[in-house]
Amino acid sequence: MFLAAAAPTPPSPPHTGGLLALIPGTAGLLTVASLGVALLLVLIIKVRLQPFVALLGVSIAVGLAAGLSVTELFGTVQKSDVVSMIESGMGGILGHVAIIIGLGTMLGAILEVSGGAEVLSARLLAHFGERRAPLAMGLTGLLFGIPVFFDVGIFVLAPIVYAAAKRSGRSMVLYAMPLLAGLSMTHAFLPPHPGPVAAAGLFKVDLGWLILMGAVCGVPAVLAAWGYAAWIGNRLFVPVPHDMAEAAAEARAAVVAEQTAAGIRPREKPVSLAAVLAVIGTPLVLILLATFSSIVLAPSEGRSVIEFFGHPFVALTLALVLAYYLLGIRRGWSRTSLEAISTASLKPVGNILLVVGAGGVFGAVLKGSGVATALSDTFHGVGLPVIVLAYLLSLVLRVAQGSATVAIVTTAGIVLPLVAGQGLSQAHLALVITAISAGSIFASHVNDGGFWMVSKYFGISERDTLKSWTVLESVLSVAGFVVAAAVSLVV
Repeated sequence: MFLAAAAPTPPSPPHTGGLLALIPGTAGLLTVASLGVALLLVLIIKVRLQPFVALLGVSIAVGLAAGLSVTELFGTVQKSDVVSMIESGMGGILGHVAIIIGLGTMLGAILEVSGGAEVLSARLLAHFGERRAPLAMGLTGLLFGIPVFFDVGIFVLAPIVYAAAKRSGRSMVLYAMPLLAGLSMTHAFLPPHPGPVAAAGLFKVDLGWLILMGAVCGVPAVLAAWGYAAWIGNRLFVPVPHDMAEAAAEARAAVVAEQTAAGIRPREKPVSLAAVLAVIGTPLVLILLATFSSIVLAPSEGRSVIEFFGHPFVALTLALVLAYYLLGIRRGWSRTSLEAISTASLKPVGNILLVVGAGGVFGAVLKGSGVATALSDTFHGVGLPVIVLAYLLSLVLRVAQGSATVAIVTTAGIVLPLVAGQGLSQAHLALVITAISAGSIFASHVNDGGFWMVSKYFGISERDTLKSWTVLESVLSVAGFVVAAAVSLVV
């Protein structure tokens, strides 16, 4: 059944000074929380401050306003100081997230450079035929989106969408939207993408459960989104943007030239579909086997071996080594080329990790200052189920500031104390994370970088992007949440 937010029992730390000197008790803490979130939104939206800096600055402000000391000792009372909170919050989340995101990013880069996306889409297009080409594009986005970031998926797969739309003479929207739905669902709901991985780290949820519940909720959601994509694609005609098609071809040529200059050997022959599916499926299968072995098998040496190979760190490392061999070395690539691809892929990851880490800091400050306990008490009084509250908080943050990752990590920090001490199962916690993820993709609009990427890459006007992409994201979000809420009734 739905579980309402319950107040955890740990005692609140003593508070002196700060904003609480003027507004005591729970009211003061709630004021601090409200002003902190408002300040965060102002810094990101109006001031255009980098989200990492904004989250870090607001975390410090909230901690001081709530009464955390600026030194480790406050009189004779041992207290957590702001600096210690920052260190523990950042280290606690990145110790779990950084390795997974790093390995997943390198795995996606090998798939991208090797031509795995083209092989996958070509086989699906050939299998489904011209009439069902939009479905083939959707499945391509769904499968290729598992190891590849959303923006990279658009860059790699956009030329395939151009070709399909040009060949059929039909609207670009009919082919682009199913693809984007698949990419968006995997980016929001499934590891190794940063948002769900960060939330899993905060909630201490096994990634196997997150993969399972993310798929259970995400697949019906993406089917609903594909239905809307088919409807709007037949009513909104957008021609193939010839300038963007040419620009994409030039960009791909520039990438190949850059890779060649860096010693990366261009692909000479296509990879096999079996190799692509093996690379994508290996970590998912291993992680899920480890999760279910802990449920159905008694403690034994065999179970320990399964759990070892199914640990996300080990599973992703094995998948990366498999990709190095199947997609690289076996096709004549040098070790230097593989090293160059892996190193280049990690360059954009720094910003993501810092934002995720700052989200961990925000959550640690909320918990350590007593703000989280006050929030838990208040939300418990409201009576909303935790999963509903989690979705609504994430949705509001998403619509307000645009970033799905910021919405997920911020909401997770706020919701974490609401589930603490309730004895929720790993499956139920995974559903709460899925609800947060669903809220984080609602109504992508002009404050979201993804909105402009979709508009410009596919040559869709701002008005038509709102009609197609923004509504598509909302359908995906609402459908994913509805399924998560329904499943939570029986888990």
